Amino acid sequence: VHPEAGYTEQSLLEVAALAESFSDHPIAQSVRVAYQGEVDPKRVSDSTNDAGHGVTATIDGKHVVVGNAKMLAAAGVEAPDCEVVGTILHVLVDGVYAGHIVIADTVKADAEQTIRDLHAAGVKRTVMLTGDREEVAAAVAKQLGLDEFHAQLLPGDKVERVEALLAAESGKGKLAFVGDGINDAPVLTRADVGIAMGAMGSDAAIEAADVVLMDDKPSNISRAIRVARKTMAIVWQNIIFALGVKLLILVLAALGIANMWLAVFGDVGVAIIAILNAMRAMGVKNL
Repeated sequence: VHPEAGYTEQSLLEVAALAESFSDHPIAQSVRVAYQGEVDPKRVSDSTNDAGHGVTATIDGKHVVVGNAKMLAAAGVEAPDCEVVGTILHVLVDGVYAGHIVIADTVKADAEQTIRDLHAAGVKRTVMLTGDREEVAAAVAKQLGLDEFHAQLLPGDKVERVEALLAAESGKGKLAFVGDGINDAPVLTRADVGIAMGAMGSDAAIEAADVVLMDDKPSNISRAIRVARKTMAIVWQNIIFALGVKLLILVLAALGIANMWLAVFGDVGVAIIAILNAMRAMGVKNL
């Protein structure tokens, strides 16, 4: 926390926490947790959220802007540089720069292994789309071994990037997108496969996704791929087996060889075998 203009760390956090009091964004939650004091929403009025930039609000009669450098520039103030790597939250009170708060994401413990598992599973290209600053995205991409990254993206920019990736697909390639925020919902809908992180994800992201990971472990993305492949393999086994046996019985019946017992096996017996084979899909714990 880097206060200026006579503010202390605690008073700067208080202003930011009050401005973010009506937001469920992870950054807003982090600020409120860091403040540790009681946030009284009654002190806040005229709160507005500018997606991808920040929030504005009136706090105790003072106009407050909390957001990124673009939001500060729109207010006619140039944001100072900060040597700390992370997402910077600038605070403006009645046109006076009060300081900034740096928030750094922590990479999940299994994220690096997840990227290796995805490549091992046949994923050709891993791309990160983020609203964070270029240097933050570059550091994370290098740590995780990502093939490509795009930083400082607004929600609309993410959709455009996904559209470009979809246009670049060749053959039978499919694009899967993993996200958890409300801003990710349009991209989750547009991707061939949308995967939402359910435990911390927004309701909009969960509703838009095709797959929901309930424990927020990135490693379960590759596990979901293995489960899907095993399930589809069993489905095709059952289809080929059932059709093959029934066609064989039809041929034997046409030749006058098939009897009633063979017809019963072709109906009930094939169904029982297909069900037993399908039960193998329940053994996903070992995948």
